[in-house]
Amino acid sequence: MSKDIEQTKAFKSYVKSGRVGSIIAGTGFGKTRVGVYAVVEALNDSELDAIVLVPFEHLKDNFKEEMRKTKQEKYIDRVKFYCYASVKKLINDPKKYSVLVCDEIHLGLTDPCIELYNTDKFERKMFLTATLPEDPLYRARLQSIAPPVYEITIDECVAKGLIAPYKIKCVAIDLTVGEKSQYKTVNANFGYWKGKLGFDAFNMAQTVLANKGKYGNEMVQAALGFYRAIRQRKTIVDHAKNKIKLAQLFANSTDGRILVFGGDNTFTDSLADSIDGSVVYHSKKTKKVKDAALSDFKSGKSRVLCSTKALNQGLDIPNAQIGLICGLTSKALTMIQRVGRLVRIDPDNPDKVGSVVILYVKDSQEEKWLKNALSTTNPSSIVWTSQTDLIEEMV
Repeated sequence: MSKDIEQTKAFKSYVKSGRVGSIIAGTGFGKTRVGVYAVVEALNDSELDAIVLVPFEHLKDNFKEEMRKTKQEKYIDRVKFYCYASVKKLINDPKKYSVLVCDEIHLGLTDPCIELYNTDKFERKMFLTATLPEDPLYRARLQSIAPPVYEITIDECVAKGLIAPYKIKCVAIDLTVGEKSQYKTVNANFGYWKGKLGFDAFNMAQTVLANKGKYGNEMVQAALGFYRAIRQRKTIVDHAKNKIKLAQLFANSTDGRILVFGGDNTFTDSLADSIDGSVVYHSKKTKKVKDAALSDFKSGKSRVLCSTKALNQGLDIPNAQIGLICGLTSKALTMIQRVGRLVRIDPDNPDKVGSVVILYVKDSQEEKWLKNALSTTNPSSIVWTSQTDLIEEMV
């Protein structure tokens, strides 16, 4: 099926619903183009300008490039681009606009954003995201402001031939003896503080820290200890030494361009240092460094690009088909976004299959995060194996 046909179907669903609604489409579908359709239609129908809201600066360029691809560049000067961090300026702006298009709306559901959406500044509103927010509050906010009018999952996109198929290999790794000892101690601390907080410890800890004056020092210390143990436990699994060793071996024995995702920026830098010929792209790097890294990767000068979260949204490299995930969250959305980096149709490789290898620490909280992150993924696309088996495959 032509992607253009399905994108038009999504746009018509928005029109039929009164031109206020959300498009929920798996990464790789081409949601930006649907947003362009909404902008162009509104600008043709009105003398008012349009607003496009995005979470990151580079997504502004993506939207403008899509307008050029569809030969709509004449409208670019009538579109005002803002990041979600600037919504307070828009709230105080007395002007009205023909349409509001919000990209990656799951990142734009904060209190200031909702205040903006509830104004009468916009005649039409289209919100775009890969999946509904997992947070119950944010999901309710999205349903209230712009309910979904079109939904298609990443697996449905694969079935319709809109994106390339993919395979996920989950590789259980072992902690070193020292790391196991650390993890055991920290996990015991986590259990201790969780017991102090009682039922629903996560919400209780949040409530205690938000209302310290209402709770005694013992409960405040329990909440602080609880969150500290969570951070320490995550740091141990994120920085597991065997992840670096296996990532290095994998990169050196695998052909093709590889996207590597670390758990935090420090570990992402460590991964890049261990893999020959790799470049780094994350939030702590300057724009000049990030632009150079992306350019080198796209041109083939560097075949390994290491990132943390900065590339989860908006990266379009059709000839990248291998992903190595070394740091996890429990969010299905993050997994969908990362897989989405690898399933763009490549005209030069019609038989492309995106390949994702995930390194996780077995018998740890990370294993639970992974299973939750894959909860919406087709089980037939997933294989579970061990670091020993992966090494045997590579040597």
